[in-house]
Amino acid sequence: MDYQTLTLAEQGGIARLTFNRPAKRNAISYELIDEMLAALKQLQSGATKVLLITGAGNSFCSGMDLENLKAITSRTAAENRKDSETMARLFRSIYEFPRPTIAAVNGPAVGGGCGIATLCDFTIASTAAKFGYTEVRIGFLPAIVSAWLVRQIGEKAARDLLLTGRIVSADEALRIGLITETVAPARLLERAHELAFELLKNSPASLAATKKLLNSYSGRDLKWQLEAAIEANAAIRATKDFHEGISSFLEKREPKWTGD
Repeated sequence: MDYQTLTLAEQGGIARLTFNRPAKRNAISYELIDEMLAALKQLQSGATKVLLITGAGNSFCSGMDLENLKAITSRTAAENRKDSETMARLFRSIYEFPRPTIAAVNGPAVGGGCGIATLCDFTIASTAAKFGYTEVRIGFLPAIVSAWLVRQIGEKAARDLLLTGRIVSADEALRIGLITETVAPARLLERAHELAFELLKNSPASLAATKKLLNSYSGRDLKWQLEAAIEANAAIRATKDFHEGISSFLEKREPKWTGD
């Protein structure tokens, strides 16, 4: 497949998926979501034994694309529901990918980009990386990722990140369990490949069985939690605060919240 928003390369059983919109800080567009879903499906049917995800340029993934943000405010309820279902499918496809996954976070990972980075089995971050779920600052809702975040870092820490919308350093992300390890920027990809080579020494059947077992622990709860998250994610888009948040963000001004 000829991808426009990412690159895909594979050697020796290690696949490297790179977000390739550096001029847009690798922001999530509808096209990128579709291409990533297609890439994950392609890799599942191939010889991939380990998947490494990173970003081109100075950002890992900065969250939703500005042009898509503009478009969201005019979408119908049905379209909003479909968008939410698609994002949930992407997150779940990463989380449940049958082979080990490694995120090499080279720069800011914000909103959905933070979700992609932290849903991988291993998240190795450059010390220059930053993480955060800033949705509440623009009247949005970090709904879908919350189903996993509480499991990853605990409810108290998840409430802190999601309710404040603050950005945290790589060191703090490591301290609260959001990521696996930090390395110097120049060492990031080298360290990610070192880990990939370590994983290649293990039985592929055992790795796949282990991931399947771990995924099964949260399977039942995750199903209804994601359904609730999809509903909430779609519903918030109809609020006045959401429309004001998007407008103020695009116009680079302080929002005037009404609570509606």
